[in-house]
Amino acid sequence: MVQAVRGVVRDPSDETIHVGPLVIRFLVSGADSGGSLAMFECGVPGGEPIPAPSHSHDGFEETIYGLEGVLTWTVDGAPVEIGPRQVLCIPRGAVHRFDNHGAADAKVLIVATPGVFGPAYFREIAAVMADAAGGPPDHARMGEVLRRHGLTPALSGT
Repeated sequence: MVQAVRGVVRDPSDETIHVGPLVIRFLVSGADSGGSLAMFECGVPGGEPIPAPSHSHDGFEETIYGLEGVLTWTVDGAPVEIGPRQVLCIPRGAVHRFDNHGAADAKVLIVATPGVFGPAYFREIAAVMADAAGGPPDHARMGEVLRRHGLTPALSGT
């Protein structure tokens, strides 16, 4: 076991959050880092529709690092493919979303700076999805959750 002299050591399997087909594992929360960053893995199965709507956020940047497979991130209308060892920084205010158009599963590491965004968002979105029982989620509730956690739903798909 790794021991930290000062800091937080977390096993990513401590909590796995399922949001539809997505698998989220937080590595560092804002509370862990004194608010400087939040870091999590996001696993995305191949060929599955992604429940994440196009959105922006004014309170933090989002940096994506490809670990496995390829995800297509659409940022302000421009598609960008991110694969292993590639990085994309999404600035505050940029409307974005992601998709896995391939058959292979993908995994990315996501860092939000500052760390104002955390696991509570994904737990709440997972509850909205679960309440939909396989049908379309309640878009009004989904929008409320996004806004409560500092995300702004896009008015049109981007």
